[in-house]
Amino acid sequence: MKKEVFDFYDRTSLKSYNLDKTMQDQLNALSGLDVFTRKHCENVAAITCRMCEYLHCSKDFTEYCTICAYMHDIGKIFIPPEILQKPGKLTDEEYDIIKTHTTIGYNMCMKDQKLRPYAAGPLYHHEALNGTGYPQGLTKKDIPYEGQIIRVADEYDAIVSKRQYKSHIGISDTLKILIENSKPHEPVSSSNALKQIAENAKLGKNNPALVKVLIKVVLDDVYYEISCAQDYIDYLEENIKRCEKIEKYYNKMIQSKTEDKKNYFLEYMKIFLQDNETVGNFHSVFEDYKNAYEIRKQKIDNLYNEIKIIKKLKV
Repeated sequence: MKKEVFDFYDRTSLKSYNLDKTMQDQLNALSGLDVFTRKHCENVAAITCRMCEYLHCSKDFTEYCTICAYMHDIGKIFIPPEILQKPGKLTDEEYDIIKTHTTIGYNMCMKDQKLRPYAAGPLYHHEALNGTGYPQGLTKKDIPYEGQIIRVADEYDAIVSKRQYKSHIGISDTLKILIENSKPHEPVSSSNALKQIAENAKLGKNNPALVKVLIKVVLDDVYYEISCAQDYIDYLEENIKRCEKIEKYYNKMIQSKTEDKKNYFLEYMKIFLQDNETVGNFHSVFEDYKNAYEIRKQKIDNLYNEIKIIKKLKV
């Protein structure tokens, strides 16, 4: 039997322009989000979609789950920007306000006939299997599968993405955090915690099976990023070789003792010059190519190191 494939996104990222007209109309509410939150919603939807593929979910569920993921942070439209984008640590009061984006988003969806089917995205994406999440403090048996998937995708992108209010955390370090959150931990004591401890002693916040699937998706992304970086390195190497030829003729030109010789090598230089390159600026262009090459080469080395670490991770 031919496997169903949900071609809802390209292989690198989900963009609003990939959606059909009906879905675009359904997701117009996202236009009110700030650029960071909207990009985050796109990333989480892309990761969720690919996780569903690895989980062999049906086409219909994959589509449903992906749109739920796209909508998961819609409630942040009504969170004050000074709180949402605060550069420092949130106060308890501010964190309580942030947490309301789940119920705000749910209510927004429920009031819109087109968005109502996807209300689970906003409502459940911060619930934790062990009951320590919000807004309802649900446990595994009460958290829909789509909520569990979106939580893992959301947590990964929220941690790994660099924003103006936090420093960058590496890919493997981010995955380590998610793995740690999939392990059981004793909750902080409270008046209603005893029953929760007994019922959820073997559960962490994240579904470990879904974290394993996320790791596969992340590895795909890293290999793809290496491939893109390598393509650019190939381009840089070609231009470095071209600039080396220009430099060779330039050196011969300045060493020439007659004007005829100088012009001879100058004409050879011009053969290899490209748009906006001149005899006067090619040294600067050459240095730019070499610097870019070293940066991309280091990036590839770092990504391969990340892969080595990721492959050793145990969930």
